[in-house]
Amino acid sequence: MEATTNIPASAPAVPGHVTRIARRRARPGQEAAYEALVREMFGQMRASKGFLAADLLPPEAPGGDYQVVINFASEADLAAWDACPARAAIHARMREVAEAEPEYRSLSGLEAWFAPAVVPASMHPPRVRMAVVTWLGIFPTVSFFLYFVLPYLQGLPFLPRTALLTGLIVMTMTWVVMPRLTRWMRGFLNPHAKK
Repeated sequence: MEATTNIPASAPAVPGHVTRIARRRARPGQEAAYEALVREMFGQMRASKGFLAADLLPPEAPGGDYQVVINFASEADLAAWDACPARAAIHARMREVAEAEPEYRSLSGLEAWFAPAVVPASMHPPRVRMAVVTWLGIFPTVSFFLYFVLPYLQGLPFLPRTALLTGLIVMTMTWVVMPRLTRWMRGFLNPHAKK
C-alpha cells in the first residue's frame, strides 16, 4: 500500500486558502476500491476552480481511518466543489466501500502552515525542518517591515508601534508567505513522502 498519494498544486497558493481533512474507514476487504475512488475524485478535483493539491494518507494500522487532505484557494472554491454533481456522484459510490460518512475538519491560516495535526505522527515534518522553513519566512518578512515600515512608525509609543508591526508581520506570514513557502519547500519538509 502506498504511504501517500500526492497531487501537486495545479494553481498557486493564494491568501485565504483552505485545507480540509476527511477521515473515513474503508469496509474490510474494500481498501483498494476505496483508494481507487479517492484517486478518481482527485482527478475530478483538478478541473475545479481553485484546486491546489490533494493527499491520500492510509491508516497507520490495517482497519484504521484513511485521511484525505485537500487544498483549495478559498472557502468559495471549496464550497463550489462541494456543490458540484461530480462530487455527489463519487461520494455516492464511496458509500458502497466505506463504513460511514466522513468526519471533516477545515484548517486555514496558521493551522494550515504545516501538516495538519490529525495526520499520523510519522507523517509530520521533522521539527528542525519546520524551524528552518519558518525562519526562511520570518527573516525576510521581519527585515522588510523593519527597514521599510518601522521608520514611519517611530512617532508612535513603543507598545502601539510594536503591536502594529507584529500584527502586520503575522498577517503577512499567515496569508502571503507561509502558504507559498511550505508549498515550495514541500520536498524538504517531507523528504520521505512518495510523490
